Amino acid sequence: MEKIRILLIEDNRILREGITVLINEQPDLTVAAVSEGLDKSLEKMRKVKPQVVLMDLGLNSQNGLDIVQSLKKAFPGVKVIGMGLAPAQADILEFVQAGAEGFILKTAAVEEVIGTIRKVAAGETVLPSRMAGTLFSQVAENALQKGKRGLKTAVRMTSREKDVIALITEGMSNKEIAARLSIATFTVKSHVHNIMEKMALHSRLQIANHARDLRDA
Repeated sequence: MEKIRILLIEDNRILREGITVLINEQPDLTVAAVSEGLDKSLEKMRKVKPQVVLMDLGLNSQNGLDIVQSLKKAFPGVKVIGMGLAPAQADILEFVQAGAEGFILKTAAVEEVIGTIRKVAAGETVLPSRMAGTLFSQVAENALQKGKRGLKTAVRMTSREKDVIALITEGMSNKEIAARLSIATFTVKSHVHNIMEKMALHSRLQIANHARDLRDA
């Protein structure tokens, strides 16, 4: 039986060696190469041709999202699984948007980690079990299955919220939006708050960027 080849990206040596041992004990999995970051990862990807990349999202001095995007651009068929200690839901959402197929909490049991690797390698999408059944998990899973456009369309916006998003994208302030739509400034603020809640965003700039991504997708 051919083993599932894994590239492990982890800059903590103890974790890197420990995870490698645990994975290599499995009859169907093997860590084909290890890396501390993006510098050597692309080279090792070409050499060992892994089916799965298991990477720490919190790499020191490197942007994990940039690494995911670079790997997916160079090797579209590779499956990427992120690891994190206690990431916010918004962080996991950004990781999904970058192209990842799964996420594992570092507090997960070994069985869950191994199971996630196997499922993702088989084409499934996997998120942390603590998120199971939540509204957020449904949105993120939709994004995993359908890509960036799926993420945006999975979140239902009212017609007024769509109007506000369009005007934010034009660079208008709350006061200007209120005047354009003939509504109170307080109402605009309420719409902006609801939009950020629905899309797990933190600023007007992120709303504008997401709207442009959807338009250009």
